[in-house]
Amino acid sequence: MEPILAANADLAWMLAAFVFVLLMFPGLAFFYGGMVGSKNVLNIMSMVISTLGITAVLYVVIGYGLVSGPSVGGWGLIGNPTDFIGLTNWLTDDASGATQTLYFAAWFILFAAITIAIVASGAAGRMKFSAWLVFAPIWLLVVYFPVAHWVFSADVDDNYKGGFLLNKVEIVDYAGGTAVHMNSGVAALALAVVLGARKRRMERPHNVPMTMLGGGILFFGWFGFNGSCALGANFLAQSVILNTLLAGSAGMIGFAIIEKWREGHVTSLGIITGVVAGLVGITPAASSMAPLGALLVGIFAAAVVAFLLSFKSKLKVDETLDAFAVHGIGGIVGTFCIILFATDVAPAGVQGVLFGGDPDIIWRELAGIAITCTYSFVMTWLIAKGLDKVMGIRVDEETEMVGLDTVLHAETAYEIPSASVGHPGGGLGALSPAAAAESVEKSMPSSTPPAQV
Repeated sequence: MEPILAANADLAWMLAAFVFVLLMFPGLAFFYGGMVGSKNVLNIMSMVISTLGITAVLYVVIGYGLVSGPSVGGWGLIGNPTDFIGLTNWLTDDASGATQTLYFAAWFILFAAITIAIVASGAAGRMKFSAWLVFAPIWLLVVYFPVAHWVFSADVDDNYKGGFLLNKVEIVDYAGGTAVHMNSGVAALALAVVLGARKRRMERPHNVPMTMLGGGILFFGWFGFNGSCALGANFLAQSVILNTLLAGSAGMIGFAIIEKWREGHVTSLGIITGVVAGLVGITPAASSMAPLGALLVGIFAAAVVAFLLSFKSKLKVDETLDAFAVHGIGGIVGTFCIILFATDVAPAGVQGVLFGGDPDIIWRELAGIAITCTYSFVMTWLIAKGLDKVMGIRVDEETEMVGLDTVLHAETAYEIPSASVGHPGGGLGALSPAAAAESVEKSMPSSTPPAQV
């Protein structure tokens, strides 16, 4: 399928939006990096950034066909993997500037990569980096590519069928509430279940300003994420960008209200988490809300996430960086908002049941939620469990206590114990976990506070 843009002005906006989305990767890396302990910062950031390399290779070789190729058998389950292999059939410049297939290939790579990057939330501080590099491409092939085909691939004609959720169930999902957010959030939960809890589960975020910086970069990138789905510089782009701003901003309020009620104070970490939860909520609903509706989406999504997170310490599952709550539940709340108060004056033309809309929207949206979440959880659990049997995916206890940065990457985020760190033949990578820990301790200033447990 070759997506069509109306004019070069559209392509100019889409290229700018592409850069916005690319910035979401360092944004997510900083967002997650600040929330882990100081001994695992580089590990979680490496997990996030590595997804770009993995996804780019996989997408060019086979992924684009699986997502956007004609559905095998016309069933709407998976695209034809033999279509678009290597993307070589697109290396011809269209003088009109109308057909921009190479751009869309790059665009879809970023959407896939940010989805698997979010899944790293469930593995922070205890998964082998080598296991992550094996898990990520398998997850993309088995989980993301099929779900993305279901949601993003439209029917073209009788010979070119797209995904069943979009074309048969007819779900309303503007920019990936199912394929990106619910999918990644539920997958992070399943991965956390297989890995088990951290030994120091209550370790505090080591650098909240870093997390706030990352959240701010994510906010910036989200305008490209949602705005690019308008496929041009048009009224739809204006509408969804406004709604994205309103929902993200209102998310601060929704989270703060619940945090003040439940905890007695409002935290900076809560404020920036509320922003992200509001942005997640508006992602599926951006084209179906009036401005007031976008404010409600942001407030409701963030408030529900904040309420759930207030019980986090009581849960047995250690879903470390809250992707399930923020992305999984946030995406579900945003979808429920479509059911309730979508308005047909918005570009999508969908009417929620509170405004007299067709009740059919209820089962359609619930089916999208149930199918996506069930498939993602079951398949992620099976992938993680299978890899654990084959290669073991969790680090040993000594490595976990010393820190993954030191043992797995031969680096530390804030101190360099030896001039040879990171070079062959020396550095912490050549030491045992115990020796690496001793080296790090000797290099740390005496004023360094003990780890928060």
